Amino acid sequence: MTLSVLRTADAWWVDTPTGAARVDTEATTTAQLLTDRPAVEAAASSKGTVNVATLSLLSPITAPCRVVAQMTNFASHVKDAGMNPDTIPLTFFRKASGSISGPTDDVIRPAHVRLLDYEVEIGLVLARDIPVGTEITADTLADHVAGLVVTNDISARDIQLPKTQFYEAKSYPTFTPVGPALVLLDGDELKRFTDLRLRLWVNGEPRQNMTVADMIYQPTETLQALTRFQRLDAGDLLLTGTPVGTALSAPPKPIATLSSLLPPAVKWKLFFAGQAKNPNYLQDGDLIEATVATDDGTIDLGRQRTVVRYAR
Repeated sequence: MTLSVLRTADAWWVDTPTGAARVDTEATTTAQLLTDRPAVEAAASSKGTVNVATLSLLSPITAPCRVVAQMTNFASHVKDAGMNPDTIPLTFFRKASGSISGPTDDVIRPAHVRLLDYEVEIGLVLARDIPVGTEITADTLADHVAGLVVTNDISARDIQLPKTQFYEAKSYPTFTPVGPALVLLDGDELKRFTDLRLRLWVNGEPRQNMTVADMIYQPTETLQALTRFQRLDAGDLLLTGTPVGTALSAPPKPIATLSSLLPPAVKWKLFFAGQAKNPNYLQDGDLIEATVATDDGTIDLGRQRTVVRYAR
């Protein structure tokens, strides 16, 4: 049975059918909480609960931590970008953990950013320290992955694309909303990973809707590659990619071919002039809602609701 862990400024909670039960723990970080599983399980059977709606939820993933993300990891997203999924390598980039924010916090667009985009993603939360060279198989995956969270990889496209690097464009404060819940899974539940469906809406309009079956590199293969060169620790966060439906989309092939012949400064000026007319980029006051769940509701990571605000 899944356990949905919530976090507020002063406590950890488990979301139960009757409300949120406080976890009796001294843990202040996600890593520490993961070592106190008996306290989490005791809270799950507690009779004393409060209404979840009365809690001001924070991200269930505490910073500092490592935030690693996979690039172009859904076939539908790759095709939309004008590429062939069969030729896409397993590629990672990093985000600053200072970008982590709560499931209802505002997403703040910096004053110099013009093209703000969304990417609903599933976050894997690491259960234990994983030294470089650790062997991970499908049979041992559940020993290394504690659970899952809803994440939104907010991206400043006009910063990302000309610089051809992702770190700055995806690392501003509030650019990684996480939660509402850290859903702890056992091995059998984790085997249903491909049944999970990612959905995102902007102002009630559906933008993204795809199951993990569209994912190119699944968690076992991803962690096998990552641990060849990167140490990971309990409480670290791995974002696993987003499906088709982001505001950014590749231009038609003839236009892309012509633009490749232009000097970079001219090419980007024309590209961003066209993108500025795209109404799907996030605007001040937009409500973003994101969910991840199986269609039968057996595994449900909850609903994230954030509002875009422009920095003044």
